[in-house]
Amino acid sequence: MTVAKILLIILAILLPPIAVLVHKGVSKPFWIDLILTILLYLPGQIYAVYVVLTE
Repeated sequence: MTVAKILLIILAILLPPIAVLVHKGVSKPFWIDLILTILLYLPGQIYAVYVVLTE
């Protein structure tokens, strides 16, 4: 695991939409994560960590 991936995971825990934005750009996963984070914070965190780790 690289330092960049570790920093993205930390960012995904603290600010989930920003981590997905940095990792994927403005795309479908970003909007899904933003909506999940607005509705409930924990699902947004889980989804952001999933997006960062799957690629």
